[in-house]
Amino acid sequence: MPGPMPTLLNYFPPTDPYLNVIHVDDDILVVDKQSGLLSVPGKDPSLWDCVEYRARQTWPTAGMCHRLDKDTSGVLVLALNKRAHGRIGSQFEHRQTTKSYIARVSGIIAEDRGLVDLPLATDWENKPRQRVDFENGRHATTEWEVLERETNATRVRLVPLTGRTHQLRVHMKALGHVILGDAFYAEGADFAAADRLQLHAAELGLTHPTSGQFMAFVAPTPF
Repeated sequence: MPGPMPTLLNYFPPTDPYLNVIHVDDDILVVDKQSGLLSVPGKDPSLWDCVEYRARQTWPTAGMCHRLDKDTSGVLVLALNKRAHGRIGSQFEHRQTTKSYIARVSGIIAEDRGLVDLPLATDWENKPRQRVDFENGRHATTEWEVLERETNATRVRLVPLTGRTHQLRVHMKALGHVILGDAFYAEGADFAAADRLQLHAAELGLTHPTSGQFMAFVAPTPF
């Protein structure tokens, strides 16, 4: 079993850079979120510092269109007005955006690419962990492709075709190749193998809410 449940009580988010802006215009703000920083405020009052709070220091109307887990880094888009928020939110809801992630996972994956199709549900006894659940789980699919094989790890590109909580983490664990540094699902050496969760939202594509132009944003993988 994985170790004790991670806690946010010792929350010391990175501050350099304070906010890493990739793109900004009248409608959208795109940032490269650091690992260790919340996307939106947590329920506890001590968890106020987040991407949305930091963005509003400069752009008071900024609102998050989607989220990344605290320990996942990478591309995030915020809307700067209600119309943009509605149009971009609709794209996420109807799977009209494109997303790909880079991860380093334990062990050597023999095949070059594949598809994980396993339903996911909340593991209520170990919340917020998720688990594969064929009876109560929601449909979840992930495409994966090997980019590089290391001595005892594999670098992969992951494309989530659905958007379930912890989907990429649980699907890779189900393949037998847990994401390195994962405080929720990795054990022992696999957790200790990295100083952060080795999962990064590398690319995000969406249609601009005003111009109608498809735009692709890329954040370099920091590991």
